[in-house]
Amino acid sequence: MRLRNIKGAKEEIAVSEYVTQNPQEQKGKWNAYFGGDAPLHVEIGMGKGKFITTLAQLHPEIHYIGVEKYASVLIRAVEKKKEREDLDNLTFLSVDAAILPEVFAEGEVDRIYLNFSDPWPKERHARRRLTSREFLARYEQFLKPEGEICFKTDNRGLFDFSVEEAKEAGWELTEVTYDLHHSPYAEGNVMTEYEEKFSALGNPIHRMVARKPKRS
Repeated sequence: MRLRNIKGAKEEIAVSEYVTQNPQEQKGKWNAYFGGDAPLHVEIGMGKGKFITTLAQLHPEIHYIGVEKYASVLIRAVEKKKEREDLDNLTFLSVDAAILPEVFAEGEVDRIYLNFSDPWPKERHARRRLTSREFLARYEQFLKPEGEICFKTDNRGLFDFSVEEAKEAGWELTEVTYDLHHSPYAEGNVMTEYEEKFSALGNPIHRMVARKPKRS
């Protein structure tokens, strides 16, 4: 699906107070940036921001960072943040996920959310998938020892790929369900825009939680 370009979005993102500019400068200092110690949760590919904005409202005791590289999508999340200026525990980054090891220090992040990520269906593009072993290796660099990835999708092929990649990379799968909304894990689930859309169509939502490997 072609992304609709929003005129002026890139320029607005570049000066927005709700988007952390030059985030590499905050590497290892995110707690200080937010003004106090707290767990740090990061959503990669956050889309229009409904999921992470809702989490920030529900859990003021946690620091949240939403990552979205497309300005025309990120601008919608910025608009949501403008409506809730009291959310001091939330900021956004306009960067590609591949450079996140330059943004976060070793052991700085407690949890990563991956929601309805681009499936990159062609096999030659598998390395671009956010749950590929290449990206899992990147996440290992900045997740805490007990850090985890929470992944949701309605795409069965991508989900099966993600489960196998996590196993092959040595991650511990603590939760796996092929029908989240009819599983023991449904309680407390916060839905994304895509999740609402696809579940309304009758598509089962798949969810995986994987814990960072313990390396010797």
